[in-house]
Amino acid sequence: MKFDNPKNYINRDISWLDFNQRVMDEASDESNPLMEKLKFLSITSSNLDEFFMVRVAGIKEQIKAGFQTSDHAGMSPSEQLSRISDKTHDLINQLYSVYNKQIIGELESQSILIKNYDQLEGKQKNYIDEYFEDIIFPVLTPLAIDLSRPFPLLANKSVYIAVNLSVNNEEKFAFVQLPSVFPRIIRIPEGLDKYSYIFSEQIVSQNLDKLFSGNKVISYTLFRITRNADLLFDEEDADDLLFEIEKQVRQRKWGNPVRLEVQKGCKNNIKTFLTNSFEIEKEDLYFCDGPIDLSCLMSFTGLFTSKPLLSFPAQPPVDFFRNSNMFKLIAEKDLLIHFPYQSFNPILSLLEQASSDPQVLAIKQTLYRISNDSPIVKMLINASKNGKQVTVLVELKARFDEENNISWAKKLENAGCHVIYGLPNLKIHSKMLLIIRKEQSGINRYMHFATGNYNDKTAKLYTDLSYFTCREDFASDICSLFNYLTGYTEKPVMKKLVTSPSYSRNFFIAKINNEIKNASSGLKGHIKAVMNSLVDTETIELLYKASCAGVKIDLLVRGICCLKPGVKNLSENISVRSIVGRYLEHCRIYYFFNNDNPLYYLGSADLMPRNLDRRVEVLFPVEDKSLTDKLNTILEFQFNDTSKARFMKSDGTYSYYKDRKHNSQNQLYDYYTNQDK
Repeated sequence: MKFDNPKNYINRDISWLDFNQRVMDEASDESNPLMEKLKFLSITSSNLDEFFMVRVAGIKEQIKAGFQTSDHAGMSPSEQLSRISDKTHDLINQLYSVYNKQIIGELESQSILIKNYDQLEGKQKNYIDEYFEDIIFPVLTPLAIDLSRPFPLLANKSVYIAVNLSVNNEEKFAFVQLPSVFPRIIRIPEGLDKYSYIFSEQIVSQNLDKLFSGNKVISYTLFRITRNADLLFDEEDADDLLFEIEKQVRQRKWGNPVRLEVQKGCKNNIKTFLTNSFEIEKEDLYFCDGPIDLSCLMSFTGLFTSKPLLSFPAQPPVDFFRNSNMFKLIAEKDLLIHFPYQSFNPILSLLEQASSDPQVLAIKQTLYRISNDSPIVKMLINASKNGKQVTVLVELKARFDEENNISWAKKLENAGCHVIYGLPNLKIHSKMLLIIRKEQSGINRYMHFATGNYNDKTAKLYTDLSYFTCREDFASDICSLFNYLTGYTEKPVMKKLVTSPSYSRNFFIAKINNEIKNASSGLKGHIKAVMNSLVDTETIELLYKASCAGVKIDLLVRGICCLKPGVKNLSENISVRSIVGRYLEHCRIYYFFNNDNPLYYLGSADLMPRNLDRRVEVLFPVEDKSLTDKLNTILEFQFNDTSKARFMKSDGTYSYYKDRKHNSQNQLYDYYTNQDK
């Protein structure tokens, strides 16, 4: 049977839009508290920004270069853009429908009022007028457009007001940027029982005559331009990777326009002026029936901590190992921690203890995405100051975290740490930490591996697994891998770890083929996999082959999934689920039945070409019985979720389960909380 028929695949960008649809659907799910609904609207908006800046921009570059080869779903770049435009326009319309028809009403039911300027009366209007005069007006800069002042460069993702003016009886255009130095949504003082707010653009729009005094404001509209923000440069020819990335990041905000958002109902002459000026095609123009850029709702939700019933109930992470000697614990047994249900503190404790422990000789770590005020980096700096040899592989090419990583890399270097700025044409996406300690028995090596980043902030929002060990076979592998990444050595042969780009693809091929072999011999074949994305065509074809051989395949794919389950004579033995809930599902778990000798692997890699072929990734086995039992519990809860899980049908669409009773994220939190009692 041929498995490469385009009908058997879903385009990756269409699949991603389907994922963002699932995120947006949470904004209208009655089981979610009001402020959480606003967060889902905000996340949907923010996700779309990145999608346009990277994916849509990339497809446009392909078309510009004359590339028209179809993908595995049979879609050319031009066809992809057309489908993306149709689905995204529909998604934007739904987004504002939820905001206007549901969210605004629910806010009002809680005495939270978002007002227009013309709804203000008396003291409220006086307050806002004074706020404009004292706070906003001094910051604003009107930008006229004429022969001496040509069309200005307008920043990526900034919200502007386009103003149509009559200047000496001649039609002119000008721009006003909404400054980001004050809140987008501003509180209006009112009674103790009410919360009134107004968007800052309402205030500025009503005072345009003061910015353009002596001239007549004919009309105006809000708009926002989204630009190509991907970094494009030749890494091989870059003499200084740090300098080159810094330069590219500075230029990012001036990339080619890929999307124009304008307020619904804007005048045709302003719309025509903007589309012509930015050279925007019809399919890249989006009308917003409400405030442009709803990602601002995220900060708005933080204003209501005094109304706890409007948010999810607090779930403080369980800390099994508080105040523990981490070296002693890891020496006794392997540890497996599950964020955000369990605390991130053991990682911080291990590094803090290592930074001041006189027996610790060296620390080596990879850093991909870290928080702005990362305690991890501060501990590494402290370790270097205390005489430890500290080596840090900082991935400067972590998209949209480049500036943060550059800043931390410089601070680490200034503190005396050895800093490696990634590798040419490869992203270091693996999450690993090695601590070398001199003890009575000799040199011992303590290690940490994870499915997610060393980020104390996202560890409260993303589900990830974190593994501690001092096993010698792991130690041999991680030392060889660090030496390979930092020096000139040949690719190491691993005993336990599975690494990309050298070995991961062959590993998955071998393990799936083994299940096929067993099923073809009349034995049970079973694969369970939890991941963020499933895109790699070779792997999908092999999973189809496994299904046809009788292997049962259960997939939990949070985001993009290019595989179609349940198709007759192709994928009847494959199920696909996606969980979108309170926490962002970020774990990667790979289970192979292996003729009743189960194999469990965790790691940083999804089943995507970039993870298998173009990134440094690490998969690691979990073999301790108590830990595999824990993994079985996690898988059981997740694959039985009927509340926040959707299942994919054979046509690629997703549906909720009927009973909606079992919420795996709540069940897992209860599971860990009860263990701690």
